Amino acid sequence: MSGHARPGDLPHETGATAGRGGERRPLVVVGDFAWDVLIRTATALQSGGDTFGEVRLAPGGSAANVAVWARRCGLDTTFVGKIGRDRFGVLAEENLREERVEAFLVRAASERTGSVAVWIDHAGQRSMVSGKGADHALLPEELPTELIGSARHLHLTAWSFFDDPPRAAAREAARIARDAGATISLDPGSFQMIEEMGVDTFLSVTADLGIDLFFPNAQEAATLTGERDPERMAVALRERYGGAAIALKLDADGAYVLEADAASGTAITPTANRLVDATGAGDAFAGAYLSRRLGGVSAVEAAHFAVEVSEWVIGRVGARPAVDATLRRYLSDELAP
Repeated sequence: MSGHARPGDLPHETGATAGRGGERRPLVVVGDFAWDVLIRTATALQSGGDTFGEVRLAPGGSAANVAVWARRCGLDTTFVGKIGRDRFGVLAEENLREERVEAFLVRAASERTGSVAVWIDHAGQRSMVSGKGADHALLPEELPTELIGSARHLHLTAWSFFDDPPRAAAREAARIARDAGATISLDPGSFQMIEEMGVDTFLSVTADLGIDLFFPNAQEAATLTGERDPERMAVALRERYGGAAIALKLDADGAYVLEADAASGTAITPTANRLVDATGAGDAFAGAYLSRRLGGVSAVEAAHFAVEVSEWVIGRVGARPAVDATLRRYLSDELAP
């Protein structure tokens, strides 16, 4: 794939005004928007046979999920990504507008909007097949430099690092943000993709970005460190990422947070574990955590909030279940900043 923008690949702003006269954006997320085709069965799949289940289309993409959850949790958020000039691209714009996420979208003439097939088994665990759409074609010269430079915090996901493009664009976004004085967070995305890429290679393209906050899950942390104990994993990752704070997602065991300058970390115990679908739980955790941490609360308080939000998510189907009265009341009354 060429390193130059193709004719017809044009930026399209949805409520985004680059620069805004010097105003600093609380959170800018750069990365993937994709549509999830969710397939859920109540029984094991029958190889070569037929099984009844639930099939639905839902908005996704790891970076877009984080942006949406941060906004749902009360933080003004801007998303930067690339979509196709197709019906799915139009739906992506509509979705971000409905979620009140400010968006700067590059519309590609030659690529389709990203899509992912997600199989959810009878135990709630998910397997994914990710198509390479427009989200994998973002180029450095397509980035809104002034907009990214206005961020107080930039969030990236490793789905932007496993191939190039969009790796060069993600690294350039980090450089722009860092040079402008922003803090940066990264979610490593997929232990399988890290293993396929190679741990040393993955570290070589992410550990020099000036990451301030790292969001691995247990499998990703184990892959990157060779450790299994949460404290050991967090300490090793902090060292590998130049003193970054670690927010380790432990699924049914909650989370473990280690601040950049802390002698020891804190385990966060979950209150409930009703697993229906694990899709997007880590993104919800990251978005909820950032909404509180960037709002000034402690890492431990932010992690408690993020664990509770992600617990709500795994009790429903999809990465961004529709906000119901329970969550709305929860966010507005109990845990509003």
